[in-house]
Amino acid sequence: MTTNPFFTPTQYGAADACALLGASFQWTGSKDSSVPEMVSTMSSAVSAKADGIAVAVVDKNAFESPVAKALDAGIPTVSYNADGAKGDPGTSRLCYIGQDLYQSGVELGRRIASVMPSGGDAVGFIATPGALNIQPRIDGATDAIKASGKSINFKSVASGAELPQELSAIDAYASGHKDLKGLFAVDAGSTESVGKVVKKYGLKKKGVVAGGFDLNPNTLTAIKAGDLDFTIDQQPYLQGFLTVLYLWMYKLSGGLVIPSVTDTGLLFVTKDNVDPYLQTKTRYEGSSTKQQLIKRSGAIGHA
Repeated sequence: MTTNPFFTPTQYGAADACALLGASFQWTGSKDSSVPEMVSTMSSAVSAKADGIAVAVVDKNAFESPVAKALDAGIPTVSYNADGAKGDPGTSRLCYIGQDLYQSGVELGRRIASVMPSGGDAVGFIATPGALNIQPRIDGATDAIKASGKSINFKSVASGAELPQELSAIDAYASGHKDLKGLFAVDAGSTESVGKVVKKYGLKKKGVVAGGFDLNPNTLTAIKAGDLDFTIDQQPYLQGFLTVLYLWMYKLSGGLVIPSVTDTGLLFVTKDNVDPYLQTKTRYEGSSTKQQLIKRSGAIGHA
């Protein structure tokens, strides 16, 4: 989705890789997650004989043919951020660069179970139900909550594809469901909006727990303020940087260096470890436009 703030660091990652390699890229698709629009722009890239294509496979059926056509035309094609359904990428892409989406949902569900020991009503907001960059998270969270045995009534609710719509939908839902004990989200915009709604109605004082995904600046501020309990980092910068690097290496090597499936990981960001994200404004989290070297010191945490 071209307007989602989640992809700001992804675009910086792609731009930085291009600067390093002497390449260029075009960021295109759909502003509201319209699959036909995404397929159309991919077809245009194939017709224009792009040197490489990266696509978020949010619909495994819709992208099967476009990816095949790109590969048939000799254009290396990878998926990023979304890779079809759990256990079924649906396309013949060369590799996937992004988070294991279902497993991240499982970890979200386990965290929900741990922060809601007494159970109660909880909601999981999802921008575009069925979109395979976020639907696996809701599915994983639901499965993990059920497996926990906790008496948590977890409901999935659509919030909308753009930030103003998400905020309005989440505000309305929270206002109409006064007994909620947990507000969660599986996408960047919805998570940011959850934090704003929790603050607006003082829900933390009422014992409500909240959390979600990604590192929008407003989300990090909400964690520091205590309005969100956690968010999950999936390294969006790497999803842009590595995508360009892998495509470039494939072209450079004449196809001998096959790009490898890369899990960009999962890290819970809480009040305990949010400070480094807030104290330094960088392209890596989308909070600055500046290309810069970020120095660190001290021991690196480990098990």
